[in-house]
Amino acid sequence: MELIFVKRSGKIDDLTIVREAGGRETISCPKQGIIPHEMVHYAVESVLAHRGFLSLVKDGKPAEFGTEGGDSEEAIERLVEVFQAELWGGRVPAADLVATYEHACEARGHSVAAISHADVGTIRHRLNELSRQWSAVAVNEDLKLRF
Repeated sequence: MELIFVKRSGKIDDLTIVREAGGRETISCPKQGIIPHEMVHYAVESVLAHRGFLSLVKDGKPAEFGTEGGDSEEAIERLVEVFQAELWGGRVPAADLVATYEHACEARGHSVAAISHADVGTIRHRLNELSRQWSAVAVNEDLKLRF
């Protein structure tokens, strides 16, 4: 599956998802001052062997806000949120990030996806690279990723 993130001048960027079978969907990505939320999903889901939003879309679910899966997909959503918060607020020790993630899962009543400190480092590295690439994208240009 190809992900085409397009930087726009307004408050919304675009993500076009090109499915292996040839179908295309475009969704809006509200600007956040960091990389798009779905790009954080890409960083997390491409490192971990756990299912989240992009995995659901790859399996044929519609790419829309509120696409829901099961317990494992919810666990990945919490992890994406924790990494996204770190992008906004600054890096914390890996142990603190994992503890925050575990607390968020517990508060929502679902399981925790296994994540090691090495995984945290790999995801952070991927997020840094995506952030660098996204900041170099001009308005109305794109960043293409394979998932």
